[in-house]
Amino acid sequence: MSETNILIVEDESIVAKDIQHSLKKLGYTVVDICSNGEDAISAAEELKPDLILMDIMLKGDMSGIEAASIIREKLNIPIIYLTAYADESTLSKAKVSEPYGYIIKPFKEIDLHTSIKMAIYKHEKDSDLRKERDFLYSIVENKSSNDLIFVKSNSRLVKIKMKDIYFVEALKDYVVINTATSRFTIHSTMKDIEKKLPTSDFIRVHRSFIVRIDKIVAIEQPNIILEEDKKLIPIGGSYKDELSSKLNIA
Repeated sequence: MSETNILIVEDESIVAKDIQHSLKKLGYTVVDICSNGEDAISAAEELKPDLILMDIMLKGDMSGIEAASIIREKLNIPIIYLTAYADESTLSKAKVSEPYGYIIKPFKEIDLHTSIKMAIYKHEKDSDLRKERDFLYSIVENKSSNDLIFVKSNSRLVKIKMKDIYFVEALKDYVVINTATSRFTIHSTMKDIEKKLPTSDFIRVHRSFIVRIDKIVAIEQPNIILEEDKKLIPIGGSYKDELSSKLNIA
């Protein structure tokens, strides 16, 4: 906890000092105290704190919400709002900057401590998800990955060879990638998965199914039969022409 550096942005000096005292008692390190939005942005850029406590209603030309929005665009720093205004209008404006919490003034030390711990934890999880997403995107965009796709399975990234995929099936908010020996359920959409599969090898045959072309062994209307009798795949009416063209059906 002692390694958590916090920037305080509060235009009431007495309140700011009180917050600083509370944070030190809780074991946090206060790297600076700013009284306006412009200074807060500069301090955030220079000091790179782990978290910012930001008063919503700052004196001067820039509000806490405006400062938080700029910091969010430039830096990946979690922000907790301090406010004496809990009305719906203020909160509606504040939520656009996607804060990691709100603390209503006056507050107790336990509320401050709990909010900070939750914000740090959530930010770490969000950062992990962002890194994973960026990693997956980099794989998809890399030309050398045309023969592979990586999916998350049981908190691991698993490599699947494109040639091993038989079909992909949509299930509500998920899709299931089926190989000869495994099924991988991932949170995605058919449209997104379709973009990641090479069109030379895969074809959408139904709103809920994508199949690998070289796994098709026969067509018995209105179904496709795959190798090893994996599954009867229905052919959607709006996909028949494209399938006929792809398979050179006379």
